[in-house]
Amino acid sequence: MADWNLLSKLLEAAQEHSTVVGKVWLTVLFIFRILVLGTAAEKVWGDEQSNFMCDTKQPGCQNVCYDKTFPISHIRFWVIQIIFVSVPTLIYLGHILHLVRMEEKEKDKLEELASKNENNQQQLLSNKTKKAPIKDNQGHVRLQGALLRTYVFNIIFKTLFEVAFLVAQYFLYGFRLKAMYTCNHWPCPNMVNCYVSRPTEKTIFILFMLSVASVSLFLNLIEMYHLGFTKCHQGLRYRRSKAALKASKSLNEGVMPFAPNYTYLTGNSVISEPFPADSKYVMTEPNSAYSPYNSKAVYKQNRDNMAVERKGRGEGDDVEKTKISGTVSKTPVENQRKNSQSSKHSNNKGRLDDLKI
Repeated sequence: MADWNLLSKLLEAAQEHSTVVGKVWLTVLFIFRILVLGTAAEKVWGDEQSNFMCDTKQPGCQNVCYDKTFPISHIRFWVIQIIFVSVPTLIYLGHILHLVRMEEKEKDKLEELASKNENNQQQLLSNKTKKAPIKDNQGHVRLQGALLRTYVFNIIFKTLFEVAFLVAQYFLYGFRLKAMYTCNHWPCPNMVNCYVSRPTEKTIFILFMLSVASVSLFLNLIEMYHLGFTKCHQGLRYRRSKAALKASKSLNEGVMPFAPNYTYLTGNSVISEPFPADSKYVMTEPNSAYSPYNSKAVYKQNRDNMAVERKGRGEGDDVEKTKISGTVSKTPVENQRKNSQSSKHSNNKGRLDDLKI
């Protein structure tokens, strides 16, 4: 099991930057393939060659029959299968580490330029297009661009390797072990019967590893579908939002009022250019008979209005004059009425004397 430590650490690092289905696939690989293979399967197949017995004492016949029956040991076959299946994930992890390292180098260069000359650093920042960081705020890798393509190729090659090893296992020795195999290869003198130790137990392990490989293949297909569906949904949502933004912009532009640019006439300037001859609107001089400003009725009405206004003004002046004259005439009468008592008596006496005469 100690031989799997390096591979397990690398796969654990790649598990942090995988999708949900990818993490499930790596969990299945860790527990049901590497762990089972390292703890139980090696012990089961540890005596496969020592307990492979043939009913002959011919030297070399047993070795030839074992090689014919088992072209490759099941344990070694599964080890190679796990390594090949894990290689695309390791390449994906290497791509991530490469991009992270390149990003760190660019940051170091910018810091060095900032320490030397801030103006040059600002110019470089303005000239270079800012790229989105590889990792988000939570430390997870953004699956986009070249990294997304690498991850897709990772899933495709894992699926191809799983299918290839399943087909190879079927053509090499099938999916079950028989208790007895026959062999007639040289140097065996004739048809020889050979016997395998614990064939039932080994068959159970073969079926178990076959089922785990099938589950891994199924998870790869689900991950491919999930990734494609998610990215397609994101693309459609982005296109819809972009179309909605364009529609809102067009509506805003349609609502904006249009202010025509008129050429203002200064002074008594007259437009020298005549109307176009091919205009669909015919401009004619107004008829004087129907002009409201040349009508006799309008002239007569205006004259009557002016006469009424003048008459009203004259009456108003007379009223004011009478008011003024009234006040003037009232003043001597009031003065006469306000005579003293002596004047009254004198006036009365005079009148009586006049009557006596």
